[in-house]
Amino acid sequence: MENLNITDTYLSLVRAALWGGDTLWAVEETERLLRLHCNQGTAALVFPHVLSQEDIPPQARMQMKGICLQNMQQQVHLQHILSVSWKALEKAGIQAVLMKGAGLAALYPELQQRAWGDIDLFVGQEQYHQSCAVMRETFPAALKFDEELDHYKHYNLIADGVSIEIHRVTINMQHPIDARRYARMEKEGMNKGERISVAGLEVTVPDPTFNAMFVMIHSWEHMTTNGANMRQICDVALLLHHYAEQIDRQQLKRNLNALHFMDVWQLFMWICVHGLGLPREEAPFYTDQCKDRAERLIEDLLMGRVMAPKSSKTTTKVRIIRKYHTMQERMKNAQRIRMYSPSYARHMVMEILLHGAMRFFAKDRHWE
Repeated sequence: MENLNITDTYLSLVRAALWGGDTLWAVEETERLLRLHCNQGTAALVFPHVLSQEDIPPQARMQMKGICLQNMQQQVHLQHILSVSWKALEKAGIQAVLMKGAGLAALYPELQQRAWGDIDLFVGQEQYHQSCAVMRETFPAALKFDEELDHYKHYNLIADGVSIEIHRVTINMQHPIDARRYARMEKEGMNKGERISVAGLEVTVPDPTFNAMFVMIHSWEHMTTNGANMRQICDVALLLHHYAEQIDRQQLKRNLNALHFMDVWQLFMWICVHGLGLPREEAPFYTDQCKDRAERLIEDLLMGRVMAPKSSKTTTKVRIIRKYHTMQERMKNAQRIRMYSPSYARHMVMEILLHGAMRFFAKDRHWE
């Protein structure tokens, strides 16, 4: 692996913060480590753990303290908005499920060690429009950016500087067979959700088996588009650790295979075990066979190379040329993904061809 020393140092710091234990801050790499942890979303996790070390340069120490303080202050504000939102939905008789950020933060050694910047609430399709109305009534001064349309994944508003996303669905699958299969999994996973406490607020989070898969797919979705970070893989590791006895491995295996995600899942498992220190017995379907590809993914993730290439094509008003250019760009992206998961890249190609044909022949203008 390239940059072996900085990669090993970075990962050792993350492991120590996740599971406990001591590790040394590499003073000679202070600037790079600061940048890495900020870019990878692990600053709030690692910095409180290392601030007690005496050899951290004073300027870096001040920067770490500032980031930690800012994150703690932001969390208090976010928790307040979450509480107001959740109670408003409950009062309206709406059963919501808390997704991602705040629910995952509860799995960390300390709640404030998992930074989160918005609030994601799943309400499903039947409660969607009522939930959007409740949020507008609850936050009348909020900024509204997304339209309340039935083909959107979520409705978004900004309340007192906090983005609140009201989700019809958790993920938009492009392949129609994948979409139907995932919809059944989503319905079951959200209906079987469990109650947890987030800063004293009782909320519902997804069923652990579904949530582990969802969080992995959400991270992978970022990797195939605008980039991901190591914090998202930390989320997967902590979910598997916290719910080790509750994960239904047979159901998880069926779901991953049905959606063509088993190879991608195994990449994540290798990184969780060797990069983040998750016990191997808590990593379902772990295999060493993806070692080289997983190491490449870690390196590219830390170096900021895991994101779709920017389009080099100029826009055109000619519809067929525009569609062809879009398909070319997506095919290039599938070729990039082949480095990490050849099997999923093949599925991407089939998805791109089918989705492209559907968009080209669709009469409904929202396909444009």
